[in-house]
Amino acid sequence: MAQEGASPLLEKVYVPGCPGCQYDRKKDLHEGLPYKEFLYVWMICLATALPVSSLFSFLYFMIRDLHIAKRTEDIGFYAGFVGASFMFGRFLTSTFWGIAADRIGRKPVVIIGTFSVVIFNTLFGLSTSYWMAIATRFLLGALNGLLGPIRAYAIEICRPEHEALGLSLVSTAWGIGLVIGPALGGYLALPAEKFPEFFSRESFFGRFPYSLPCLCTSVFALAVLVSCIWMPETLHKHKVHKSGNHSVGAHMIDPEEEVEQSVSLDDKKSLFKNWPLMSSIIIYCVFSFYNMAYTEVFSLWAESDRKYGGLGLSSENVGQVLAVTGVSLLVFQLCIYPRINKVLGPVKSTRIAAILCIPILFAYPYMTYLSPPGLSIILNIASVLNINLSATIITSIFILQNNAVPQDQRGAANGLSMTAMSLFKAVAPAVAGIIFSWAQKRQQAFFFPGDQMVFFVLNVVQFLGLVLTFEPFMSVSEQHDTR
Repeated sequence: MAQEGASPLLEKVYVPGCPGCQYDRKKDLHEGLPYKEFLYVWMICLATALPVSSLFSFLYFMIRDLHIAKRTEDIGFYAGFVGASFMFGRFLTSTFWGIAADRIGRKPVVIIGTFSVVIFNTLFGLSTSYWMAIATRFLLGALNGLLGPIRAYAIEICRPEHEALGLSLVSTAWGIGLVIGPALGGYLALPAEKFPEFFSRESFFGRFPYSLPCLCTSVFALAVLVSCIWMPETLHKHKVHKSGNHSVGAHMIDPEEEVEQSVSLDDKKSLFKNWPLMSSIIIYCVFSFYNMAYTEVFSLWAESDRKYGGLGLSSENVGQVLAVTGVSLLVFQLCIYPRINKVLGPVKSTRIAAILCIPILFAYPYMTYLSPPGLSIILNIASVLNINLSATIITSIFILQNNAVPQDQRGAANGLSMTAMSLFKAVAPAVAGIIFSWAQKRQQAFFFPGDQMVFFVLNVVQFLGLVLTFEPFMSVSEQHDTR
């Protein structure tokens, strides 16, 4: 009896030929960090983020050179729709790509998405008209559905104690892409003007002045695409058994358990009835709207003339600020955030970060009164704090979303999340551009004149997201219930 009591009641069963089971066996045998898989997550997210963000540093000048806007104040209006076209394309297809990732695997979706970056990002750099720019950005968004599946992948390659770090890599790579991209675009756009000794106006890069930064990011994406050949798959290619509230691939089952306990995807609880998932998606959408609008506004505001309430910085100056921000994000997300999450949990981390963002954002329009040396220091500090707090919020929401569903629904759940988020991010640049253009025309208004109105609206959105993290709006799965 003693021996029977000491023997485990449950044992792990790995299905032969299943890539998910094969990877789960590897996780059980090796307790350390999966460095190789972490590198895949990092590179794939970075290759996706760079094309999204690189245009922000030169979009102001690109719209100007295409002679679309008749007045300087209208540039932001037209720029917003170029940024929105990518997100609108992603909105239309993200759920499809998420379901595909649950059916055919994470790896094929990642490969297709990375390939689309190589093709359509290159074509965007060759745009000679406003509508070509919008069309190539739209197709890039529609065919690049890998961000949702890669979040599911980041959870599946980790042991439970490393999940926060795995998802930190997603938001860190994405955040650094949103920083390095504009820096790259700021330095490499208009090469014939900045480096006339290397590029003549009659050369290829002189005739297509915005192709060089796009080509650089496409070459990086091509290298990532080739490396994905050796990327391990984590999806289970067989029916799974239910264990507790979650379905797992390497299953803890009784060897004499009846086959009837197997459940298919059709028996799963509907994602729309999963309120912990849906509430986290709603909050994710609000904060994503804020992040996209902020990214759109920051470059436009920093590069616009001081007489319109901007800082009058060059694209190189903006690139330097964003490069510093990117380095800080790397250190914070990899070294500091996992410890914050361990102490506070994802819900409290989100609330505290949202509260701290509000006074920082209110300080932005008053930087126009600073002299250049002080302006550079304060702008760098504010940008560093804002991007790290925003990344804390997004990473915490990733954790809540992925732990609200079983593994065989993670692709679909992340696809649904990306669909909803993409709609908000599609609207955000257009709305931000319209408000920015309107604000520059009301420099003498009594209530939040000029760009003060822009940052006031951003803070309203941030405050709304904060309110939604409290009951009765937010529901948290038992695993992360820290209320």
